[in-house]
Formats: sequence, C-alpha cells, structure tokens
Amino acid sequence: MEENKPQDDALQFINRIDLSPLQKAVSQIKSELGKVIIGQENMIELLIVSILANGHSLIEGVPGVAKTVTAKLLAKTMSVDFSRIQFTPDLMPSDILGTSIFNVKTSEFEFKKGPLFSNIVLIDEINRAPAKTQAALFEAMAERQITMDGIEYTMEPPFLVFATQNPIEQEGTYRLPEAQLDRFLFKINVDYPSLDEEVQILESKHEQKNKSEEDLVNTLLSAKQIAEYQSTIKEIIVEKNLLKYIASIVNNTRTNANLYLGASPRASIAILDASKALAAINGRDFITPDDIKKVTGPVLGHRIMLTPEREMEGLTADQVVKQIVDSIEIPR
Repeated sequence: MEENKPQDDALQFINRIDLSPLQKAVSQIKSELGKVIIGQENMIELLIVSILANGHSLIEGVPGVAKTVTAKLLAKTMSVDFSRIQFTPDLMPSDILGTSIFNVKTSEFEFKKGPLFSNIVLIDEINRAPAKTQAALFEAMAERQITMDGIEYTMEPPFLVFATQNPIEQEGTYRLPEAQLDRFLFKINVDYPSLDEEVQILESKHEQKNKSEEDLVNTLLSAKQIAEYQSTIKEIIVEKNLLKYIASIVNNTRTNANLYLGASPRASIAILDASKALAAINGRDFITPDDIKKVTGPVLGHRIMLTPEREMEGLTADQVVKQIVDSIEIPR
C-alpha cells in the first residue's frame, strides 16, 4: 500500500489544474491548420502560445512562406473579429485608427473606428509604414487602448497583433524602433520548407482545386473560451529556482561582451508567460527548464543588439542567445 502512495501523490500533483479542454482545443486548432499549412509546426505552436499568453507576435521571413496565410487561418479558427491591414509608405495614422467625422444631423463630431479596432489584427509588412503610423500602433499594442481627441477607446479582448515583415528587402522600409519591437512577445523566424514539405504543398494545392483555403478551416473557439484559457495559463505553477533561471538568462544579456543592448525585465516576464503557455499546451501545470529554453530564442532575439564588431563577424542574435542559455547551469 505504501508503495502506491507516491504514485497517487504524483497523479494528484499532475491534476491540480484541469488542462484537458485547453489541450484538446490546441490539438484541434493544429489539426484544422494542418489541412492547409504544410510544415511550419514551430510557427504555428509559437502563435498559439502567443494567443494563450496574450502577447503580440512579429513573423519574419521571405515572401511566400505562408506567414500571412497562417495568421489569417489561425484567426479563422476563432469566432472573433479579424482585420488585415496592408502597411504602405503612404499609410497615415487615421487610416488604421479611424477619424472623427462631422454629423450634420447632430451637429457633433462622431468617431468612426478604423480597422485596428478588432480582436485579431494582421499587419502585413509592418516595416513599410512611416514612423508616425508605427507610433499610432504603439499605444494600441502597449496599452490595448487608443486615444483620439482626448477620449480613450479600449480595445475589446482578446486584442492581438500579428505582424509580418520581410528581412531581405530594405528599399522603402522603415525599421521598427527598439521600444516597439519590445512590445512583441515573440519574433518568429520562418524558414523555407524542406523538399518533402514542398512536394506536399504542391499536392495539397492541386487537390484543393477551386476550394478556398478559408473554407477548409472550421471555427473552434469563442472569445469567452480564449479568455478562460488565458486565465488558466496564469495559474501554472513555477518553482522559485526556475524564476532565478529566467532572471539569470536575461541578466546575462546585459553583461555579455557580444551585446551592445541587453534585454529588459519585460523580456523576463515574456519568457515566464510564454513558458507557462507552452507547459499548458503539453499538458503540464508546471513549467520545466526545457519550456524556458524553447521560448527564450523567440523572446530575446529581437530585444538584444549585437556590438558592431560581432555583427561584422557574422554573429547573429540567435547564436548569442543560444550561447547564453548553454552557459547557465540548469536548475535541478
């Protein structure tokens, strides 16, 4: 009888938070996206994590690797408002925020909301808009509200921004400032598919014939369910030694000789929140060092800056993050 007691305690420990509905929902979302998106499992998982952690995501990759399609279809799996904004060099803040129009009947100005007033906003080529339009987006991302004519308008939850950018083309682009990059939970780098995956993409496209990609994906979650799952994530258990592990990784970026700019405490919080969401997706109500290691790259990659010397040598931010993580002892 005594031999079975530790197993019973372990079982009780695992089941402190019921994660089965969340796990089932995530599995269904991945299944729905799998009808259209071949490969890109890492991008899909990180986007789902960002939704559960209530954070925005920046998706970077060359044109044609399904950045926009994936974000759009992911939004389709949720019964929430969705809008897509194509950023261009002539885009003005009022084009995304909205504008006040004079109503002749009431003799008053009425605020007509722009496309940013939505639950999931897909911004294509975010680095193509000028600084003033990027700044208009900044308040909405940071505070989840917009101020127009002295009046604050709160964004309805969930409010998430998925933004794409092309890392290769620089002509006609405006680099995002560090303060705005810091508001993205993740920067997700999307690579080319493998040969086998590309063959599957062609086969899938051929079999679709006249069917729309969006018609193949079913809606699964409501805004209320998303809010419930986001609330569940906050209850995930974290041991104190893992909090120190996260802090040590981020603190190392501030003293690292390869870096000109380190990460802020916001990065530590982002790693913590993302690790909780990843643990929940994997059916655990506690985070592990592996959860932390997996999300550290996407969280820190866009928040640190290499010294000019290291940049000229061809070193990348991801390589430095990996070196930092490998150099810090994993808590036992």
